Amino acid sequence: MSFEESLDPASTPWIWLDLDDTLWDFRRNSLDTLREFYEVHGLSRLWPDEDSWIDSYHAVNAGLWERYSRGEIDEGFLRMERFRVPLTEAGMPDDEARRLSVFFDTDYLERLASRSRLVPGARELLDRLHGRGFRLGILSNGFADTQRKKLQVSGIAHYFSHVVLSEEAGAPKPSVAIFRYAEHMCGAEARECVMIGDNPSTDIAGALAAGWRACLISDILGM
Repeated sequence: MSFEESLDPASTPWIWLDLDDTLWDFRRNSLDTLREFYEVHGLSRLWPDEDSWIDSYHAVNAGLWERYSRGEIDEGFLRMERFRVPLTEAGMPDDEARRLSVFFDTDYLERLASRSRLVPGARELLDRLHGRGFRLGILSNGFADTQRKKLQVSGIAHYFSHVVLSEEAGAPKPSVAIFRYAEHMCGAEARECVMIGDNPSTDIAGALAAGWRACLISDILGM
């Protein structure tokens, strides 16, 4: 029996799902956005090709999100530094890089959130869970306006009774606090909640620490 088949809406009525790379294909959508960025903003003046720009951005951004998940930095620092650092490393003066980073951050998030590609099999999973009578919620790290727009643009917002986002909850996964916040929002106890996500460190470890059941999306979708 698979993990999905073992779930019973009578005993665990609430299933919470991560958004990025669990349902919404962040990896592909972000790559498309960053490639578009290279052309639209003339970044060939700083990087010789798209891949060099993308590698530079990813190297900085990944480390910042790890620090954010550990509570070491706040949202504002992350959103400035993920563009400022690559720009200055590529030779741009710091004051110019800071000014440009504010614009890049807004433009990137708007372009990113307008994309609708889902992880293969995600919509079918939502249909199955909804059809079996589970109550569904989103439990995601990320910036509230952007995450809510992704849900709307991709056409899956209607599946979810609650959307819990780290920016609004005041704590990111894997903090137990965001899981307690989700319980409060839906009026459930830990034993009544299940977490499905793609990240072992934030989604799975955080849920287990909060007393929830949890499963990687790859184990359900066979990714």
